[in-house]
Amino acid sequence: MVCGAAFIRIAGIAMKSVNNLREIREGRLMSKAELARLAGVSPVTIDRIERGEVCRMETKRKIILALGFTLADKEKVFPE
Repeated sequence: MVCGAAFIRIAGIAMKSVNNLREIREGRLMSKAELARLAGVSPVTIDRIERGEVCRMETKRKIILALGFTLADKEKVFPE
């Protein structure tokens, strides 16, 4: 199951941004606050990303590492 789908607009065209963050986080029984603390970002940032909003590459890197993945495993969290 893929979660975190939302619509974004790029050049006036609606696009879907999908990630597996919520599924992975909940599968590890982690709260948004706990993941945010481990990643060094705010819980609001985690919430936004789970809803499919765009984030910086550096933020994705922090989250991937906080979940215990290597950067080579980024597609497991952020398939694109």
